[in-house]
Amino acid sequence: MTDTLVQGLTAALGGKVSKEVIIFIISMIPILELRGGLLAASPALLDIPILKAIPICILGNLLPIPFILLLIERILICMERIPGLGQIALWLRRKADKNKGQVERYGFWGLVLFVGIPLPGTGAWTGSLVAALLHMRFRKAFSAILAGIAIATIIMSLLSYGLLGALFG
Repeated sequence: MTDTLVQGLTAALGGKVSKEVIIFIISMIPILELRGGLLAASPALLDIPILKAIPICILGNLLPIPFILLLIERILICMERIPGLGQIALWLRRKADKNKGQVERYGFWGLVLFVGIPLPGTGAWTGSLVAALLHMRFRKAFSAILAGIAIATIIMSLLSYGLLGALFG
């Protein structure tokens, strides 16, 4: 699914904005995040050099995080009061509840691993949602998410540029 979304967005934005803007935008999108940005930047798609792609993808992935950590609780409360949006707010709360066990149990390091290991349903967006709803202190949560993004960057760089680079390079 991630591959299809990345390819679709890359095709839709191609020719309209630069390759760098494409990977920045993809890195900001929930579900895709840094993983999707680095896949799009890889030799298989946009062929952006890794040392150029990494900081762009990290910045794109990090940009929404402070807003999620600081505002998501208030946004969800407002959404719950609006017909139709209440179901989305409930779905987000359930998603956070489903994933909060690891973060509650291991705290900072649980959040680092949750964000850092690139599996479906994990990442900086969901990690931020969980941290905010668990009322983790901003500095602790942001630091853990930053460390998790660093781990995800290493893993996805090896996959996107190592494996895919070998296949398409």
